[in-house]
Amino acid sequence: MENKGKGFLICPVRGHDPKETQNIVSKLESEGWKIHWPPRDTCQVDATGGFFICCDNAKAIKDSDMIFFVWDGKSQGCLFDLGVAFAYGKSITIISAPENIE
Repeated sequence: MENKGKGFLICPVRGHDPKETQNIVSKLESEGWKIHWPPRDTCQVDATGGFFICCDNAKAIKDSDMIFFVWDGKSQGCLFDLGVAFAYGKSITIISAPENIE
């Protein structure tokens, strides 16, 4: 299997079952990506209200070669991480997002 580099999966975490995105992570990893998946790879215990989670994700995004994006149309954390990826000039692959948002 060819090593494609480091990837980061932006996906909803709070209030979501990791099983919702596990199949995406498994597929990307089987294709050769080394995926940073926040439900598994970012400590979700954060007494600061999310500051350290955001910092940890920003570092992982900076270190990634490709950003993969799954959004439920509601998660503010996903939008924050997407903004970080955009600010770092990262390539972004949209896997899933609502077509119409009100």
